[in-house]
Amino acid sequence: MGWQCTGLRWPTEVGGPSLGWLRAGVVRASALAYGTELGFRAVGPRRCVGARGNACAVGAAVPGRSTGARCPECARLERAHSVAADTIADDPRMYRVYLAWFGPGMVKVGITAEERGAARLREQGAVVFGWLGRGPLMAARRTEELLRSALGVPDRIPYAAKRAVRAVLPGEEERRAEVAELYGRAVALEGAGWPETLERLPFEAVDHAGLFGLGVAVEVTCAVTELVDGGVVAGRLVAAAGPDLHLETVGHGVVVLDTRLMAGWELTGADARAGVGVPVADIGGGGVQGGLF
Repeated sequence: MGWQCTGLRWPTEVGGPSLGWLRAGVVRASALAYGTELGFRAVGPRRCVGARGNACAVGAAVPGRSTGARCPECARLERAHSVAADTIADDPRMYRVYLAWFGPGMVKVGITAEERGAARLREQGAVVFGWLGRGPLMAARRTEELLRSALGVPDRIPYAAKRAVRAVLPGEEERRAEVAELYGRAVALEGAGWPETLERLPFEAVDHAGLFGLGVAVEVTCAVTELVDGGVVAGRLVAAAGPDLHLETVGHGVVVLDTRLMAGWELTGADARAGVGVPVADIGGGGVQGGLF
């Protein structure tokens, strides 16, 4: 058996993206650099990636269009142990509450384990973010709920919506200003339900546009919808944001590849000039991130 892809990874500390790989319990990562060429061929069938670091007990096949890359049983196990599922109220770790900006009028509140640093923000494709506070899990949860109820701030934004607004990103100062404004409204709630055990953190906006490689004016033409056995995706990497890779390809222009669709496939090398030989959806004309990459 060859190396099974586990998807795009962002480091805990500031650094570029990498692809994760798994074979017989051995985990590896290959760093990605903008401007370099890469190509791979999928070897099927696509298999479940397992849960909580454990392999799928039956090696179940999963659909090509699934971004979860898990069979129903492994998906249930993974979800049962996640912070989002609210099943680990006694978690002793320190958590941070963040404000994440994805585009004009698109800011969300969320929490992440402090030990993970800003990796969660990069995984979500947050163009700008700022920390709001730190404290125990339940205090972080209550703060998240306070912002939702008092200020109407969502805790989820559909990924398709995040992609769509990247085509019209304003300048850096305007991006930061929207996060700063929400931070001010949030800290004004300290006397109105702010948990005593949540320490407020000073405002500092972190902009990921450079880290993601945004700003190169190349129009995105299409997005990969699934990989198939024997299918090739190859090109020059021009940007990466959240789980997405943006590849300048032969014959298709710049193609968006959600690396969650790669997870569970065994991938072998392919000629970087081979283009795209998997199903794609035409998004030319600015439907998703047009004009940015």
